[in-house]
Amino acid sequence: MDKKYVIGLDYGTDSVRALLVDAENGAEVACAVSLYKRWAEGKYCDPEKSQFRQHPLDYIEGMEESIKEIVAQVSPAVVANILAITIDTTGSTPGAVDEKGTPLALTPGFEEDPDAMFVLWKDHTALKEADDINALAKQWGVDYTKYSGGLYSSEWFWSKILNITKKEGAVAQKAFSWMEHCDWMPAFLTGNDNVLTVKRSRCAAGHKAMWHEEFNGLPSQEFLGSLHPNLAGLRDRLYHDTYTTDEMVGNISAVWAQKLGLPESVKVGVGALDAHLGAVGTGIEAYSLVKVMGTSTCDMVVVPKQEFTGLVNGICGQVDGSVIPDMLGMEAGQSAFGDVYSWFKQILEFPMKEILADTLSKEQLKDASDAILPKLADKASQIPVTANDLIALDWINGRRTPDVDMTKKGLIAGITLGTTAPHLFKALVEATAFGSKAIMNRFIEQGVAIKQVIALGGISKKSTYVMQTLANILNVPIKVATSEQACALGSAMFAAVIGGVHQNIAEAQQKMTSGYDAEYLPEAEKAAVYEKLYQRYLTLGNQ
Repeated sequence: MDKKYVIGLDYGTDSVRALLVDAENGAEVACAVSLYKRWAEGKYCDPEKSQFRQHPLDYIEGMEESIKEIVAQVSPAVVANILAITIDTTGSTPGAVDEKGTPLALTPGFEEDPDAMFVLWKDHTALKEADDINALAKQWGVDYTKYSGGLYSSEWFWSKILNITKKEGAVAQKAFSWMEHCDWMPAFLTGNDNVLTVKRSRCAAGHKAMWHEEFNGLPSQEFLGSLHPNLAGLRDRLYHDTYTTDEMVGNISAVWAQKLGLPESVKVGVGALDAHLGAVGTGIEAYSLVKVMGTSTCDMVVVPKQEFTGLVNGICGQVDGSVIPDMLGMEAGQSAFGDVYSWFKQILEFPMKEILADTLSKEQLKDASDAILPKLADKASQIPVTANDLIALDWINGRRTPDVDMTKKGLIAGITLGTTAPHLFKALVEATAFGSKAIMNRFIEQGVAIKQVIALGGISKKSTYVMQTLANILNVPIKVATSEQACALGSAMFAAVIGGVHQNIAEAQQKMTSGYDAEYLPEAEKAAVYEKLYQRYLTLGNQ
């Protein structure tokens, strides 16, 4: 019997990766990564305004480059047995589209307009609009934020749309509808040219757009029209139904099958958000807390619907079927995790870039830059942990959860003339771990038991110091997923269901999960001290 293969296509913040796996056992056959070229040049972004936009051509070119590369790595016999593709993306990352579902940035006159691009998850230009949505929701007869943790974020779908709509510019006038990146990519790949027939992701709609069956779909036309008159008619040009990721969108279009060198029989699944499918890729099960650890974090929990009927306040939503079909998926996270360390690294790079750039070669500068964080971690690990240590807040990119507030800022308290760079780094690492503890405690306090903690993502693989500190502060063991492509692997698992190799995602997980290659155990003495430091972190954050 011929082996069967599937592709998981994982769109991250900086790049897209294509992972070809054996659909039966999850063995990784080929992998390729393509960096977004325009994004790497900083185009359409203004960090001072927290404006982060991505051109759809980066997504298209990245998909084409990465899939062609994995196809080139294997034999024609393998390619002929590729059954399906499932796509995950960042989110909420919506973009304005026309009637055909074409992003406006791909139409004449909008090629260089940032508002016509996809508005990346980390874009915070819609702070005022999030405030407006929250204020109206609390006055309305129905609180549309109740399944979104009780607060709506500037990082999400409606805030971003309202922000661009209020400008009443060319994009607002031309936009027929809006699509999340995870909805647009499958539609694009299957050749759908009618935005009203696109299958929308339950995952993105429930967590980012206040979609819920209790509301008969999206927030009412009256509610949206009260935010801005031009939003009233938009509801009918969006969607009513949503679909879980085990559903099929259609077959790849003949055009893209030929371009990519794939069979026209390849099926394309409903898209989802990257962290959610990363949790699937690790083998998430009921009451697991899965931490996707990168520039930010996304923390996922799933619980059986019949076992939890309450509402968890201050998280990024609880949605039926958003992670595992027929289970309640809950999302939380931190707006900055690895970004906190990257920020400190950039501070320390100043003399290298501004003073030594003409003295050292590019290779020497790169080597020195790459050595900064590992050296800091080594030195920080040698500093004793005491109840009088520095305390920092991790909110340098705002606070996502618990209790979203994107106006929050970072802070380091207790600096003296004896404070060194390793001391500061230690405080920053502890701050990010304290932020993680606040999230875990919120779940527990509101009735969601946490039976195990699983980590995946770059930081979980690269920094033993960060992971050990996190285990000490959470005071629980942390397993690290073996696969370095957990998000793409989760997508591939759903593709294996779409392709008919496995009956459901539970079976796919059982057969395809890579397991764990490390476990960090809490150190009791440090954990006891960290509990005292955590109380100081809470006190500082409440001031």
